[in-house]
Amino acid sequence: LSSIVFSIPSGNFGNLTAGLFAKAMGLPIKRFIAATNANDTVPRYLETGEWTPNVTVATISNAMDVSNPNNWPRVEHMLKNGIVEQGCVSSVSIDEEQTQSTVIQLSKLGYISEPHAAVAYKALQYSAVEGEFGVFLGTAHPAKFKEVVESILGQPLGLPKELADCAGEPILSKDLAANFNDLRSYLLS
Repeated sequence: LSSIVFSIPSGNFGNLTAGLFAKAMGLPIKRFIAATNANDTVPRYLETGEWTPNVTVATISNAMDVSNPNNWPRVEHMLKNGIVEQGCVSSVSIDEEQTQSTVIQLSKLGYISEPHAAVAYKALQYSAVEGEFGVFLGTAHPAKFKEVVESILGQPLGLPKELADCAGEPILSKDLAANFNDLRSYLLS
């Protein structure tokens, strides 16, 4: 168990933060790979020591389109204060072409992936060391990114029964202005 490596699709780094908490509480994880897309602030920081967020770039792994992740200070606090060992976090940036080719590669292996999990898988491939057991996280169903996955694979992606059953239901959300008083009035009505 102590040879397990988790590759985590990382945008705001909340899942990595949770993994580090689990490690600090005793879960025998060897290390973590923070897999990012083109928004590569953390991989560059770990390589150079300079925190220089760029303008956020839109990608097909859009839940990870974050250049200044708000959980990074928590990660850094755990690393710098010995809560977890310094070398247990690395980070890899995966570009759009690699993401798309990995979705295709995983499909050929019988696994339909969405772009975020594909980023984590590719980062694991780049970072795996002999003797380690790698786990890549997929935190969403491919149907959440149906159009993107269908475009990459060139084939339709069916909805799971649970989603198909509610797909025709009316939308219950309400559009509100970005105004506190409007929100307050709506909530109190």
